Amino acid sequence: MAGSVYYAHSTGDPDKCDWQLLRVHLQNVADIASEFADRFGAGDLAYAGGLLHDIGKYSPEFQRRLEGANMRVDHSTAGAREARGLYHWQLSRVLEYIITGHHGGLLNYGSSESGLEERLRDKLLPDYSAYRDEISIPDLASFRLGLQPVQKKTGFSIGFFTRMLYSCLVDGDSLDTEGFADPGSASVRGRYESFETLSRRFEAYMAALLSDADETPINRQRREIYEQCREKAALPPQMFTLTVPTGGGKTLSSMAFALDHLKQHDLQRIFYVIPYTSIIEQNAATFREIFGSRNVLEHHSNFDPKAVTGDDVDTVKRLLELSAENWDMPITVTTNVQFFESLFSNKRSRCRKIHNLARSVIILDEAQMLPTDYLKPCLQALSELVRNYGSTVVICTATQPKLSDLLDESVSPVEIMRSPAELYETFRRVRVNDLGSLSDEELTARLKKHCQVLCIVNTRAHAQHLHAALSEHGRCYHLSARMCPAHRRKQLEEIKDQLKAGAECRVVSTQLIEAGVNIDFPVVYRAIAGVDSIAQAAGRCNREGKAERGEVYVFRSTERHGRATSWQRLTAEVGRMVMDTYDDLLSLPAVETYFQKLYSYKGDEGLDREEILRSFERGAGSFAFPFEDVGWKFSIIEQGTKDLVVPYGEEGRTLVDELRSSESPWKYARRLQGYTINIYPNEFRELERAGEIVLFGDRFYVLNDMSKYSEETGLINRKDIGGEGSLLIV
Repeated sequence: MAGSVYYAHSTGDPDKCDWQLLRVHLQNVADIASEFADRFGAGDLAYAGGLLHDIGKYSPEFQRRLEGANMRVDHSTAGAREARGLYHWQLSRVLEYIITGHHGGLLNYGSSESGLEERLRDKLLPDYSAYRDEISIPDLASFRLGLQPVQKKTGFSIGFFTRMLYSCLVDGDSLDTEGFADPGSASVRGRYESFETLSRRFEAYMAALLSDADETPINRQRREIYEQCREKAALPPQMFTLTVPTGGGKTLSSMAFALDHLKQHDLQRIFYVIPYTSIIEQNAATFREIFGSRNVLEHHSNFDPKAVTGDDVDTVKRLLELSAENWDMPITVTTNVQFFESLFSNKRSRCRKIHNLARSVIILDEAQMLPTDYLKPCLQALSELVRNYGSTVVICTATQPKLSDLLDESVSPVEIMRSPAELYETFRRVRVNDLGSLSDEELTARLKKHCQVLCIVNTRAHAQHLHAALSEHGRCYHLSARMCPAHRRKQLEEIKDQLKAGAECRVVSTQLIEAGVNIDFPVVYRAIAGVDSIAQAAGRCNREGKAERGEVYVFRSTERHGRATSWQRLTAEVGRMVMDTYDDLLSLPAVETYFQKLYSYKGDEGLDREEILRSFERGAGSFAFPFEDVGWKFSIIEQGTKDLVVPYGEEGRTLVDELRSSESPWKYARRLQGYTINIYPNEFRELERAGEIVLFGDRFYVLNDMSKYSEETGLINRKDIGGEGSLLIV
């Protein structure tokens, strides 16, 4: 096809005057990807990947496809094959992964018909040689990876680098394609304000907050915490811990650290990573109030950009939707699940955003909730971001897990607070009491004696049994994942009103109430659990310091329906051992001992359940990595439950009515999150067989018989499942 013109993307215009030239697309992607990768010293390699990624489109077959021919053409293998012939095998291998996977995802190296090696060796490709007339491929003879592997995990380091480079390529590809196909969206991107402006707003907000605060000992300590965070921001980018008790104002103090640290070290963005959506919603609302909606991305399954209000609302909504694709917002607040699963994914859509973590401040709030089964891979990934990508990580919690033993000395964290032990004593508001073993009858008798009391148990079945027993003696509230989020929110508001009024208020809940729910009881009972869970329960007791000491009672249930999972039994047993050793279960030495013992019991295999680190080291010598397998295995939320939409309340019923008649039911996915519960497959099948579930839009299963849903306890069990089948799902 001598003299032919080659295109990357088409439009509906048959004369091709507005089609995108292929050489233009390749050059644009190379430039964008190179700019991204320059942040971690890999701009030249990303540039080569950008030029090579679509050279398969130089084939006559692909050009006919753009003209409307109904044919499939592999355009992603050609660039990888060229890289193999052009470059040293190590650089080539990295490029092979990112180019072949730039649409379908990073491949395993081999061992399957779809593996990288099989694809490059066996795939027959159309002639794409015309690229040589338009594209000049750079010489990479002088390029060196320059990685510093952490804990001698060379395979993991190279695999992580490959995924980061892949992120640069696919985001560059997406952005250039968007600029051509959807210039309206492209013009919206990046319309956020500078960190200089955001810092000034934060300063003004904090000045007003501190000046209005009463001069109490607690407020003086909060101010001291804030000042220490700002002081330590001058230290170079590295791993930090921030150990601040509940009520110490760590959210705003850690943001002060992040803003100052970013400014002093020319970093790019701030990421706030939180385990629970309830805490995310609280923190993101505060950040939006301070910084404005256009500068804060709240990214989790429950967030609906359409709910945003304020000035220029349409632009802000679109900006948030676009930023959720690649995390280019100045401040992103997201979940542990989104954050870590993106770091280990092989999929284009999830990996696209992770290059923006380079040279950024990453704050892990409630860090004791890092997923234990994947703790070692998570820490290895965080260490890579610090060591090789210029990022700062802040491990932030009131109950600091003992992570230093699991980290390499090169990334050993520095504590931001001068004296966490003194802070603990200053903010100490509860006393923990061990009640030993209790039957439900004994426990109920104790709970009845309190006017206002919260009892937290380990299983849904136990919560339902206690609620039924207490309801015989007056109003008792119930909270569990059998209730949809909208129902729980309504229940919590009523509980808060009762507490504020000093009225009788007894609540039985599963551990979901520990997930950042801002509520304050004078007395809390907690079924034996890990020390971190007991500490979270204690955070719901005497939260406002109205009494000199709140009372927390820990007990062991003798009932069958109070039995927890094997994991909960392990954490409870370790918690009991620590309780027997320390007078104050929540003291910093007790917490440290708890995590040391827990990690020791789990062992290396238990802290990397899927052997992710080992799988990368096995292939380190030949860069033979199982990206696809790891992406599938790394799943923080266990699969195996089914979503069920409950048309609860007027808004829930209205949503389901709209869903029933909609031609685009997928648009309701986020709005329906507040009306969705998770149930186990056996119960789902039982409801389905009984005709109590209806399917809408081939996607949403809806409960169509609300007599099966209780206003007090949520979805009614057909039978008391008990034991592990009734566990809380967060």
